[in-house]
Amino acid sequence: MTKRIAILTGGGDCPGLNAVIRGVVKAAASGRGWEVIGIEDGFDGFLHPEKCRLLTPEDVRGILPRGGTILGTSNRGNPFSFPIVREGRVEVVDVSDEVVSRIQMLGISALVVVGGEGSLKIARQLMDRGVPIVGVPKTIDNDLLETDVTFGYNTAVQTATDALDKLHSTAESHHRVMVLEVMGRYAGWIALESGMAGGADVILIPEIPYDIEQVAAAIARRVRCGRRFSVIVVAEGAFPVGGNRVVQEAAGGQCVVERLGGVGEQIRRELGSVLEMDVRVTVLGHLQRGGTPSSFDRVVGSRFGVKAVELIEQEAFGQMVCLSGRDIASVPIDDAIRSLKLIDPNGDMVRHAEALGIMVGR
Repeated sequence: MTKRIAILTGGGDCPGLNAVIRGVVKAAASGRGWEVIGIEDGFDGFLHPEKCRLLTPEDVRGILPRGGTILGTSNRGNPFSFPIVREGRVEVVDVSDEVVSRIQMLGISALVVVGGEGSLKIARQLMDRGVPIVGVPKTIDNDLLETDVTFGYNTAVQTATDALDKLHSTAESHHRVMVLEVMGRYAGWIALESGMAGGADVILIPEIPYDIEQVAAAIARRVRCGRRFSVIVVAEGAFPVGGNRVVQEAAGGQCVVERLGGVGEQIRRELGSVLEMDVRVTVLGHLQRGGTPSSFDRVVGSRFGVKAVELIEQEAFGQMVCLSGRDIASVPIDDAIRSLKLIDPNGDMVRHAEALGIMVGR
């Protein structure tokens, strides 16, 4: 009988997801003759028969340079904590039995889960229910352990760097302070790397609570030295000493993670009250998630897809593919989700940023 495997993409979208899907489909079909079932909209797709469809090499032709995911995704779908409406009220129930039954009914012998920490934790729970799973790490925040880098991150950093290049010229022309807010809930990798690449004067990240008075003093020193503009990069999860992250929305019941955003505007108000300068804010937002993936992310995503198929062939379930140096390897999913990969406040990256004259909020 023909072997049948499935693939889904969960969590937020990012550049390179289609490269992974293409890699899985082509590696499964070429020389192996396996069938691949694409599950649409993350784990929710298992609850709707029409969202489980066959993927052939013809279906993935031309998708390599496309952003997003042809399968769709969801960052709210969790079969172990699924919201349903009963008598006008939202209740959270466990529908994992239905998901496992659907997997068995489809004759799926292995499931490839492409996602970040949240999706891989759900995958781990399904493994405990007997589902053979191989994980592929995906997050533009680059905060997953056991992999040197995640696909999508390279493109996101380049997008933020391009924005900084443009903001520099307008900041200098109008003698302004320009604040660029980028993604990064708990890890500030995008802010730190794009800030260094884009010549930022101040970089604020979640791992180092910032002192707004120190930030203002650093900008004032630049003005006294004749540099009448400054560029600040701030991760959305950055927060002041003794303060909290800025939350836009936390409503929606138990299944919704709080939505961050607004720290750039908070910094604008605080700096505007103590500096005699015009302070403006640009929120990069979902521009970081969309668009054509870089060549790096296309190659890494493609190799991750091929490696996932190789692990299934070896029946090495419970593993997550990873980048180790220039090699594609694998590690236990348990090791990858035990905690987040955060920036060391006293590590080389931060020290080198400070050696370049960049103020990091302290």
